Amino acid sequence: MPGMGTYLQTRNPVVVSAFHTALLHQLLLIGVILVALSLVWNVIRTGQYRRSTAGGAMPERTTVGVTAEPLARRVLRIGFGLFWIIDGLLQAQSAMPLGLPTSVLEPSANSSPGWVQHLVHFGVTIWTRHPVQAAASTVWLQLGIGALLLLAPRGRWSRFAGLAAAGWGLVVWVFGEAFGGTFAPGASWLLGTPGAVLFYCVAGALVALPESAWSGRRLGRVILRGFGVFFIAMAVLQAWPGRGFWQGSVGAKNAGNLTTMVRQMAQTPQPSSLTSLVKAFGRLDASHGWGVNLVVVILLGLIGIAFCTARAEVVRPAVYVAVALCIADWVLVQDLGVLGGLGTDPNSMLPTALFAVSGYLGIVRPAPAVESLRVPVEVAGAAPGPAGTTPVPGRPWWDRVAPGYLMHLLAAIAAIAVVAVGAVPMASAAVNPHADPILAVAVDGTPNTVDLPAPAFHLVDQAGRPVSLAGLRGRTVALTFLDPVCTSDCPLIAQEFRAANTLLGADSSRVVFVAVVSNQIYRSTAYADAFDRQEGLDHMRNWLYLTGSLSALEQVWEHYGIVADVAPAGAMIAHSDLAYLIDARGHTREVLSTEPGVGSASSSSFSEYLASALERVIHA
Repeated sequence: MPGMGTYLQTRNPVVVSAFHTALLHQLLLIGVILVALSLVWNVIRTGQYRRSTAGGAMPERTTVGVTAEPLARRVLRIGFGLFWIIDGLLQAQSAMPLGLPTSVLEPSANSSPGWVQHLVHFGVTIWTRHPVQAAASTVWLQLGIGALLLLAPRGRWSRFAGLAAAGWGLVVWVFGEAFGGTFAPGASWLLGTPGAVLFYCVAGALVALPESAWSGRRLGRVILRGFGVFFIAMAVLQAWPGRGFWQGSVGAKNAGNLTTMVRQMAQTPQPSSLTSLVKAFGRLDASHGWGVNLVVVILLGLIGIAFCTARAEVVRPAVYVAVALCIADWVLVQDLGVLGGLGTDPNSMLPTALFAVSGYLGIVRPAPAVESLRVPVEVAGAAPGPAGTTPVPGRPWWDRVAPGYLMHLLAAIAAIAVVAVGAVPMASAAVNPHADPILAVAVDGTPNTVDLPAPAFHLVDQAGRPVSLAGLRGRTVALTFLDPVCTSDCPLIAQEFRAANTLLGADSSRVVFVAVVSNQIYRSTAYADAFDRQEGLDHMRNWLYLTGSLSALEQVWEHYGIVADVAPAGAMIAHSDLAYLIDARGHTREVLSTEPGVGSASSSSFSEYLASALERVIHA
């Protein structure tokens, strides 16, 4: 009925089921890729073994000295690789397809400037139009990036992993975190500024650097001093008066920003012990907010100053304090960040602590150690070559590649394939302006499939010409019922019929879209013609808006099960939202609900839904 739009609940079973199905199908595709790569491994290794033993000699192995990965880089690579995997698993939660835009993306931008909200809205639009595709793609993108960081420790693959992490992280930071709330008036390090994913971006950029950049203590000092400046800036921001963080002393009337945040986090579904701990800290801050803020400001400032010295004996205790402060804030303020069914990452404190540790290791463990790796040498006396191969003349690379290098290579290719499984559908969703039909199915349910003769009618079109169902024989008919003076659902439904006509392309010549007036009072051809002009339907050649005498209309309504009642104290009519798809023989094949739902994405998905249903009828 007009004005009775249906909201999609976060855990709508149709959308959740489609999300799980999409994940399962993509997992099966990844499984096929893994099997194929396993076969490649076995073929190459079997060939190497057979050729090396053809003359009766077993392959020899020699020890090749190679430099180990710098420890600071390894900490960043493995740590953020694990973070990406955790984030990917969190994205697989059932509430993500429909809940992320309304409960995470939009709230993150609400207090930011208009231009930030505009950017975030662009991302929200893509997600709300394609919730299943976007949510599933995000799972595999993040799992793939995490796996690539973990499985490619050295060389070009590892640097590519860093670039991928930085690139996707930047997208998430802008559209998913609204720049981490950096431009919001209540920005605070305690509340997560500048956003967890910004650290993912910086870590990715550091991993992407040539390994020569990690030699010596220089990069470790850069990381520490950069973080030192960051901590000092956060201390100044936290201490700035009038921003709501000094409230909370005894007798204060208004709760400060920190208290408000903690109280909100305490409402998150979580274990009762954690709720009690968070609430206790909220009470402490409500009573002694001035003192709590003073301690935080002092600690942030001292940590920043210590980091700026980049001297190991000064940085070491500062790292301990920084990690302890991060963990305290992660538990008491950010409430672990992963709970509630819509947590997307562990929030900013753990990445901050990881960076502090990495910078410290960069100055105390700068010199790479030397490890011994076993590289196969198939010809006596042959010197080992680069990239895990031995330079045996006339032998192809797959004959010379070392098993360890081959394993890392195939593992990296597998991780890139996982990234591609997520990236390709996400790119497709970003350029597709039509909402996913699954939204219409979620709102309206699946169509009723029948094969019965459609009830006949004899009415007139918007120009007064007689029209009958028998006269439309030979073409597929999409029949619905619209109120010409409706200002809510009917214009939306009419636009969806118009959009479906465009989506049909060449098949549109085989379809006629028909609407029957569903208003007992305003039913003249003048009202039908005015509705067509208002909705831009007067230029649609295969569109008919039919009306007739009240008795003729009531007969059609009765035959098609349409209830049309005058709304109290109004001109609009409350009527059933249905569409009948009638084949070229005059048989009803499908009955669809045309309820548009609430929101542009929910309503616009019906055009795809209708076009697909019409194609089924046309080609049946």
